[in-house]
Parts: sequence; C-alpha cells; structure tokens
Amino acid sequence: MQIGFVEAVDFRNYRTLSLAPGPRLNVLSGPNGQGKTNLLEALGLLVTGRSFRTPRIAEIPRWGSPAASLTGDLVRADGTSPTRRAVRRTVERLDDGRWQLGGEPVEWARAIAFGWQDLEIVNGAPSARRSFIDGVAGRLYPVHRSSLIQFRQLLARRNRLLQGRSGDAATRARLEPWDAQFATVGMELVNRRRRAVAALQTELARVYGALCATGGKVEIRYQTALGEASDAAALLAALERAQREEVRRGQTLVGPHRDDLAIEIDGVDARAYGSRGQQRLVALALRLAEMLPVTDAAGTTPVLLLDDALSELDPAAREQIVRELAAAEQVFLTAPEPLTVKGAAVFSVNAGGVASA
Repeated sequence: MQIGFVEAVDFRNYRTLSLAPGPRLNVLSGPNGQGKTNLLEALGLLVTGRSFRTPRIAEIPRWGSPAASLTGDLVRADGTSPTRRAVRRTVERLDDGRWQLGGEPVEWARAIAFGWQDLEIVNGAPSARRSFIDGVAGRLYPVHRSSLIQFRQLLARRNRLLQGRSGDAATRARLEPWDAQFATVGMELVNRRRRAVAALQTELARVYGALCATGGKVEIRYQTALGEASDAAALLAALERAQREEVRRGQTLVGPHRDDLAIEIDGVDARAYGSRGQQRLVALALRLAEMLPVTDAAGTTPVLLLDDALSELDPAAREQIVRELAAAEQVFLTAPEPLTVKGAAVFSVNAGGVASA
C-alpha cells in the first residue's frame, strides 16, 4: 500500500500542505521544530483515521483554527491494476465545544509509526509494553480494539465495586455478575496478545540480526500470572483466589492489565543491561518486525513512519537500517540533517513548508 498524495489545511503548524511522495523511501530532513513529526502524524491520520501521537484531537488543528482537514489518495496494489481510494479526514469543533474526528475507515490500510517515545517499550513501565502489544494486536486483529475498550470499562466497574468498602460478603455478591464477563473478555485479550507476540518473535530475530552489525539475539515473551492457561475459567479462578486481597486493597490484582513483556538481548534483560543504543535498536526492530505479520493480516503492506530513527546510533547501525528500509515498500524517514540515500525521494521541511530537496 502507498500514499499517492496528501493535502492538509490548518493541520498543526501547517496552514496548507501538499505532498506527492515517492513510492519507496522518502527522507524528510530539516531542523527540529519545523514540522517533520507533524507531517508524519498527518500521513498516519490519513491512513488509519487515528493520531499515533495523541488521543486529544483538539491539539491537531492549527492554533486558533476551528477545524483541520486532510485529503489524499491511498493506492493498493491489487493484481495487475492498482486500486485507488480517495480519503478525507476532518477534525472539527462542534457547537457544544467538543471536537469530532470525521472520515470513513479504509479496511485494508495500515501504518506503523516509530518515534522517540518507543524507547519506553524497552526501558519504560509495563504499561508502555502493554500499549505496544495491544497496538500490534489491533493491527493484526481489528476486533482487539473494541475488546480492549470493553475490558477497560469492566475493569473500572470492578474497581469501583472493590472500593465500596461494604464488607467481604456483600462485595463478593456484587462482583459475581461482572467477574464472568471480565474473565471472558480478559482471556480474549491475553490470547490475542500471545499470538501477536509469537508472530513478532519470528520476524524480530531476522530484523534485529539484519540491523545489528555486531550480531546478537533478541527475544520477547508474554508474561502473565496465568501461566500457560488460555480459557476464561483460569482467570475466573485467579480472581476468586485474589478476592480477599482485592477487597482489602480496593483494586483488581489479576488480569491482562497487570501483564508485561519480557525483552532480552542475548539472554539478559534489555531494560536493565542494554545500552542506550541497543535499546533504541531493539525498539526500532520491534516496529519493523510488525511489517510481515501486519501485511499477512491486512493483505497490504503497511506504510512505515519513522521519526528520527537513526539518531543515537553508530554509522554501521545506520547503514544497516537504511539497507533494511530499501527492501520495504513506502517509508517516510525524518532526519534533522540532510541525508542522501540512493533512490530515495528527499524533501526539505522548514517553517511549516515542504519542498523537494
């Protein structure tokens, strides 16, 4: 899949923007603070209908503007004749002050974004790793996002009941109708996460080996208190065992909201023992490892949006990354300094403007 062109009006720091990118690697260079990341966000929003940077859509329109819009053309290689889909996205402030994001979904369109915040996947809190694997699972299994929303609602309801302080017996009686739903939806999330991790692991070994000039092996494992169990009965039993402590502490102590990913480099914890450069390379490899499983699931190759992916890496690692990207389909790579790559389309981003370099 490729983006044929994109036009934006009042999007972040762009009053107007028009870009016809190349079909493969696109390099977006320019000083910091000029709009490179904003441009990647626009491309991601055009493709997926969501911002990879923020859930607060009120931040997207240009300062002082009541609306922002994106229009573009998505191209899907379909046999001998490509399929073109015109896409329009809008962000508008309604009369009651709320903001609304408009636009029709494109079922086969996917984008994978990498940015500085992805380092938290490796060295941050467990919530960052859960968010990462939920994002991967959502791209592989579209139903995962709606299940995640439902689970969060059930979790919030269950925690409110636990905080009621009405005594063990009364709390148990109130929890019972919710626990079966919690266990069913929770195990659906766990099992999809496990499948997503398994799909990533195979490709991750290849990608990290290709990116790391010094060699090495990266492994990821899904960690849950439920062990290898895969049915809702196991989570329900775990809830029953933990109920007294949950009542005492006023919160749900078992379930997918407490799970984590183990990430190891050559058998040791990447968070504790990996260098900054290794951690950044692992985070990038995790994103690139999504490409093949997402392509298989969606039937189209996702667009890659890589924000400053080469910083803090040595020249050998940079060369390996560029070589890996050359084999991908459409890629957008930002860099603070001019970057010349054979066969790439190069654009200069400066003060909210984009021009061919």
